[in-house]
Amino acid sequence: MGKLAVVLVFAVAAAALIGQRLIALSHLSLAFRELTQNHLPNCHLIKGIVTGAEDITVLEDGLAFISSGLKYPGLPPYSDVPGKIYTLDLLSGVGPVDLHIRGDFDTESFNPHGISIYIDDKDGTIYLFVVNHPQNNSLVEIFKVLEDENTLEHVKTIKHALLHNVNDIVAVGVESFYATNDHYFTNNMLKTLEFLFPLHWCDVVFYSPGAVKSVAGGFASANGINISPDKRYLYVSDVTDHKIVVLEIQKDGVLSRVKEVAVGSLCDNIEVESETGDLWMGCHPNGAKLLRSDPSDPPGSEVIRLQNIHSEEPVVTQVYMDDGRVIIGSSVAAPYRGTLLIGTVYHKALQCDLK
Repeated sequence: MGKLAVVLVFAVAAAALIGQRLIALSHLSLAFRELTQNHLPNCHLIKGIVTGAEDITVLEDGLAFISSGLKYPGLPPYSDVPGKIYTLDLLSGVGPVDLHIRGDFDTESFNPHGISIYIDDKDGTIYLFVVNHPQNNSLVEIFKVLEDENTLEHVKTIKHALLHNVNDIVAVGVESFYATNDHYFTNNMLKTLEFLFPLHWCDVVFYSPGAVKSVAGGFASANGINISPDKRYLYVSDVTDHKIVVLEIQKDGVLSRVKEVAVGSLCDNIEVESETGDLWMGCHPNGAKLLRSDPSDPPGSEVIRLQNIHSEEPVVTQVYMDDGRVIIGSSVAAPYRGTLLIGTVYHKALQCDLK
């Protein structure tokens, strides 16, 4: 075979490989999915939230915590203003309130991502855990919530080699948590290759002082994480595989896979309803549009509810969908007594009635 023939063979093989990857990426990103509208009644934008509400969690008394101002690689930062944590009282309607941060903490580089609340059974102290990415680092911050003062008192910064690409977190103790890594590599070029050729090397890490270990692997991109009301199971969104993974917590802290539920969307954070155990997810219905972030063809938003996840026939329901004309890039959906808060990665936030 001559040199020209060899070159042609390699060229054809390369073209075939590229074509195959492009088709696979189109399916992975749901690039061909059409965006429609499926709105809820009495929705309104939450005044004062203009640089995203990437994660939201609501206490039993109706106090919602909101992380805002995330600057995530590949997505447009709409503002150079440092990130913030807000509260919104769903019973009184007070808020959003920008919480003051007290202690040895650099507020100018604050870049909050996933959040979680832990309430100490001993004294009722509320702790807020925040994934933080200052200067592209991957840290976990622990704050004590001083509710009467609208203040977060910084307690501790956690950095560990296993917590290299933390996306979301669920607190299980005063200094203990499970966290998801949404990439295996830390180098941006290798992250791109990881996206082009899904390796399923992402994992869930358990952290406790003196005990840090990877406890579940095999994820294409581990994103949102939360815990069941009975504290027996963890739920993880494998976002690019379009599924929620159910993991059972074993006595040694290691997690065993129980099942996977397809959700048909790129689901981000997970909130769990305490009374019903239902999962609520803010999702990206078309990931290609999210990556392009074209103002003339904006990414949409979707809310999915997952009921009876432990049964043989879980129920997956689209609760809300928007084509980008109202909110862009939904990342979380937090229900509370007939009200639903819908947050976004970098845009606005919406409050709707469920009934």
